[in-house]
Amino acid sequence: MPDISKINNVAVADISKLDSITFAHGQKVNNQDVSLVTGAHTLIATATASSSSTLSFTSGIDSTYDVYEFHFVNMHGQTDDKSFGFQVDTGSDTDYDQPMTTTFFQAFFNEDGSGEGLAYSTGNDQATSGDGNGVLSKILKDQGADADQSGSGILTLYAPSSTTYVKHFTTDAQMSQSSNYSQRVLTAGYINITAAITSIQFKFDSGNIDAGEIKMYGIAKS
Repeated sequence: MPDISKINNVAVADISKLDSITFAHGQKVNNQDVSLVTGAHTLIATATASSSSTLSFTSGIDSTYDVYEFHFVNMHGQTDDKSFGFQVDTGSDTDYDQPMTTTFFQAFFNEDGSGEGLAYSTGNDQATSGDGNGVLSKILKDQGADADQSGSGILTLYAPSSTTYVKHFTTDAQMSQSSNYSQRVLTAGYINITAAITSIQFKFDSGNIDAGEIKMYGIAKS
């Protein structure tokens, strides 16, 4: 076998440094601070449910990041056949009643193989009306409350601190539906205000959140 004590004439024994790369501390790559690398997720806060009526994030949503992600894991409701969703608010309002225009798309398949479908659901979207509609934007629809049933996914909120534009969002979620369907739900929309959003609240449309965890991440600016 060839002698591999050297790579490009650099002794393997001294490979801790190569072209100013310092691996021992992970501090520099080609003399570039790792801290300047963009696109990273920064965990800001975690909310854990225990028979909770709501889970809310009332701080940490500001101009530090252009994009925020909310990862909800194994959300389990106390009441069967209910829908999980969110609403937002501004610094001057804490009623979680902002107007939204949303879309709702779902794919589903029964665990016994008896039925399947792929459809836009007009009954679960919403249109802005008046100064505010205060409607919960659904993320998980008709979720089951059996001991082994839950729902998980990601809500992405774009530029919540903008005071020029409406606030766009998307969600991608998977759940165990109350009639034992595996259901993937895709929603999207905009919050029809130009004021900065500073808080967000998650809940079921009826009954408490028995268990589950939501993590809020900021996505590094490019």
